[in-house]
Amino acid sequence: MNQAPPDTIKLQRNTQQLQLSFGEKTLTLTAELLRVCSPSAEIRGHGGDGGKPALAKGQVAIIDVQLQGNYAIKLTFDDGHDSGIYTWQYLRDLGENQAHHWQLYQESVERYKAQQLGQESPVTWVDARTQT
Repeated sequence: MNQAPPDTIKLQRNTQQLQLSFGEKTLTLTAELLRVCSPSAEIRGHGGDGGKPALAKGQVAIIDVQLQGNYAIKLTFDDGHDSGIYTWQYLRDLGENQAHHWQLYQESVERYKAQQLGQESPVTWVDARTQT
């Protein structure tokens, strides 16, 4: 299902937030969240094998926003990352479910760190919304 494009897209350079307006709803996404949740193969992995989480991106800045047809935008970050294509549907989901996406990111960081140390993660994440 194709998502309609936002009515407006604004990059607030002073706060490093991207604002998207879909009718009456305005979503605000931080550069950090957009960077660590990039839909690129670098982050998601090639062929579903899981990628490497983007670490220490709290100070990352968006330096360019380019439309990709009528379905997405491409963001360029000051750390050189520019390979993620953010569809309207993904941006809307990211904006409406920020806490969930941030939790998934934190879990991927914990798994990555545990793999780097060659040990199991001391943290077990449970999503209370899926528990019955």
